[in-house]
Amino acid sequence: MAVTEYLPALALGYLLGSIPFGLLLAAMLGKGDLRTIGSGNIGATNALRAGGKGLGAAVLFLDALKGAAAVLIARHFLPDGPMEHGAEIFAATGAFVGHLYPVWLKFKGGKGVATFFGILIALLPVAALVAALVWVGLFLITRISSVGGLGSAISAPMTAAFMGAEPYFGMLLGFTLLILWKHRDNIRRLRAGEEKRFSARREETRATGDQRPS
Repeated sequence: MAVTEYLPALALGYLLGSIPFGLLLAAMLGKGDLRTIGSGNIGATNALRAGGKGLGAAVLFLDALKGAAAVLIARHFLPDGPMEHGAEIFAATGAFVGHLYPVWLKFKGGKGVATFFGILIALLPVAALVAALVWVGLFLITRISSVGGLGSAISAPMTAAFMGAEPYFGMLLGFTLLILWKHRDNIRRLRAGEEKRFSARREETRATGDQRPS
């Protein structure tokens, strides 16, 4: 298999995945630089801290959309090549790696859960549904966003294996391991009992509080 056949799909995915929607939207709305707020992450959870539910939801949607878009564009416009679902897999890989390690931000990107979910929607909708249910269930139980994200990521390769989706299993397992790596500080805090629980009222107060004159 000539990997060079899939470079267009990989490049397409990376360019889409590396768009830092959280950083851009927060700056456009005058909420500051997400890299200097809260956890310093450019994803949806930290965007919510900076700008409230609306900004958090917008970043979640757009980060998921770029993952799904990469897969769908590759599926419809790029040749599959000798590898089964090759264009989709390379586009998905590019989008995911682009989100985690965008060259524009010196390879310091998000943690990948939303983009992973968007990829799942396009590749394996059943796995996306399972991941969403796992996230919601764990979040409602713990009120900790990282627990929901980690659980949903772990569920994806398990669902793919159960469904017999062999072409996607290895890729999804790799994505899950990268998400675990990007959440290593969260995992350390979870083990120490120091990970913060989510409070919608507190986050909204913090977001609006940033607007008060000093």
